[in-house]
Formats: sequence, structure tokens, C-alpha cells
Amino acid sequence: MAKLSQVIRDERREQLIKKYAARREALRNKVKDPDLSPREKDDAIAALAKLPRNSCPTRRNRRCKISGRARGVHQKFEISRIAIRELALRGQLPGVRKSSW
Repeated sequence: MAKLSQVIRDERREQLIKKYAARREALRNKVKDPDLSPREKDDAIAALAKLPRNSCPTRRNRRCKISGRARGVHQKFEISRIAIRELALRGQLPGVRKSSW
């Protein structure tokens, strides 16, 4: 199990990302807009820089829903490779079984 503080930190980041998503998207669209003047673009860039650092989606860290592990997390199931293996060996994942040849 991952440290509880790390799991809580990532949950807080997720909340900040959701809270500032619309504002961040609007500012990014302003920066990319070719019709705006350079002054307006600079203002949008400055406003974007003033947003909380943890509200940026790239700072999100996917974690396993079972163990909290940050590495080797399967994107579709949101479970780490170790948890997938354990569940498959116990027969709790339908259609998955250990291969042998």
C-alpha cells in the first residue's frame, strides 16, 4: 500500500484539476487564438501562470484503486499490474487465466 499522504495528495490534485478545468481551458483557447492581439495573449498567459500549479492535468498521477501503487497502472482498469495478476490467479477477473505453453 502506498503512503496515505501520497494518495491524499493525488486526490487533492484531482479536485483542483476539476475545479479549474473550465477556466484553464478558456485561457488556453485565448492563447491559441490567432485573432487576439499580443497584449491580450500575454494577459492570458499571465492569468494561466497565476492558476495553482496542481490544477494542471499533467501533474495528475494515476494510482491503483486497490493498492495505491503509482507505477505499472493499467489505464483501462485503473489497477496495477500486480493487482491484475493477483485477481487473475484467484479467478476474480472473468475471461482471464494464466497462460501456459
